[in-house]
Amino acid sequence: MKKIGRFSSCRGVSFEIQPPTSSPFSIDISPAQDESLLHDGEKVWVPWNQRSSFKVFPSFSGSLHRSMSRPSSHFCDLDIDEDDENELVGSILEGDEGEESFDVEQQKQVRFPSKREQPPKVARPKESRLSVILLDQGLFTVYKRLFVVCLAINITLLVLAATGYFPYARNKATLFSIGNILALTLCRSEALLRVVFWLAVNVLGWSWIPLPLKTATTSFLQCLGGIHSGCGVSSIVWLVYSLVLTLKDRDNTSLLIIGVASTILSLLCLSSLAAFPLVRHLHHNIFERTHRFAGWTALALLWAFIILTISFDPTSKSYNLRLSRLIKEQEFWFTAAITITIVLPWLTVRRVPVKVTAPSGHASIIKFEGGVKAGILGRISPSPLSEWHAFGIISDGVKDHMMLAGAVGDFTKSLVSKPPSHLWVRQVHFAGLPYLVNMYDRVLVVATGSGICVFLSFLLQPCSAKVCLLWIAKGIEQNFGKEIKEAVSGFPSDKVIVHDTAISGRPNVSQMSIAAAKRWGAQVVIVTSNPEGSRDVVNACKGAGIAAFGPIWDS
Repeated sequence: MKKIGRFSSCRGVSFEIQPPTSSPFSIDISPAQDESLLHDGEKVWVPWNQRSSFKVFPSFSGSLHRSMSRPSSHFCDLDIDEDDENELVGSILEGDEGEESFDVEQQKQVRFPSKREQPPKVARPKESRLSVILLDQGLFTVYKRLFVVCLAINITLLVLAATGYFPYARNKATLFSIGNILALTLCRSEALLRVVFWLAVNVLGWSWIPLPLKTATTSFLQCLGGIHSGCGVSSIVWLVYSLVLTLKDRDNTSLLIIGVASTILSLLCLSSLAAFPLVRHLHHNIFERTHRFAGWTALALLWAFIILTISFDPTSKSYNLRLSRLIKEQEFWFTAAITITIVLPWLTVRRVPVKVTAPSGHASIIKFEGGVKAGILGRISPSPLSEWHAFGIISDGVKDHMMLAGAVGDFTKSLVSKPPSHLWVRQVHFAGLPYLVNMYDRVLVVATGSGICVFLSFLLQPCSAKVCLLWIAKGIEQNFGKEIKEAVSGFPSDKVIVHDTAISGRPNVSQMSIAAAKRWGAQVVIVTSNPEGSRDVVNACKGAGIAAFGPIWDS
């Protein structure tokens, strides 16, 4: 009985190696055994060599066996917190930049150490995503700076109003509260942000624009959630101040107005508490529904408050509403703008036919009619009043588009087990961080798992930027299907780098990203991974002097 070499890769997937001499991962074996192992017509797909994106070698029975493992708890994730067990990719990336191909003969010389030869692993404390969100993003991120600046400006104005140096704000405290609500609503308006992102790309997308200005703009647009949160807290502070003033002058108001204002304040506080990172991360559905329905209720009560306040006559203690008086008030126009901003996306909601296929139990592909530009994202829902899910869009920009959904939650798992014939969509697609790829000249995009979908459009349609793709995933064809595999095939190895962890083991994604960025001459790196993976790649690239961006928890 011959002993078979064995090694492990990410998520506990193990491999048994028993290749013939002609295999790139050769172990001494007799010629007779070599011939008996060959099966005509069978091929094995080995990803990422230097001559092309993928290379096909003859498959040998018993050469590569994949043992069974439990499915990943998060299809997009990659456990990059542990030590790297496969140094082959690192050696390839660290090779001579002038070398055009990684020869198969060189692969024969690669020897995987046995378990006895491998150095003992150093146990690392397992990081939760919550700790990454709350602690590891730093105290001085752009998001938090915007939050602090926004809150500081409002607090300064409020102090000036309270001390008599800003009488307009004292008399219009409610207007300042409504103004903050308008600002936070605009920061989340997908239609407005689509225009803002388009302007940023078209104004700053020239080669002569300084790179620091482009990266600063990218940071700002990515972290608009800081303004959203800062204005949310500020609106509560101004409303509290307004209520205090009203209670001091209760003879010139009514209990009904005070009651409505207090209810609005309670709803704003409830929405803010639901958006707190601890609650939002652990109970996302509660956050989403609370934010939506509390917001809608507060908006309806805000209209009631405006009408009651403007029509109330302190002398007669009665209400006399006149339209001519209503339209002269600033509060009316601010509230109207808030209403239009909130209602507009819902006017584009449609139930559309879809074609859902599941290449594996881990993912589904959802196809829609109509082409979409690269870098655009969309929202879909099984029931529009309950939940919405955002996904990157894959499209050639002409005929149709599709979304790749990893089966990680109840909704995405149902797409695999019970594919629907129709889904609800918002026809106004929105722009996110990937859309800003068009602002730069040369970009490296890094994706793990199903995060690839947001970047594939840059390969399928013309793009103003020169884009290099680095994709790390497990079981490319088995989990993502032949269609996705073919979409990333056929490109030069310096443009598309695909690392299948089910074949090549788990790499050091950060080092791969740095090496690929340097080879490509990338001005910026954009990564889509889990919170830990995105943080590690971004920090490593910045440490190497390369601008890098990844999604944040409130981007």
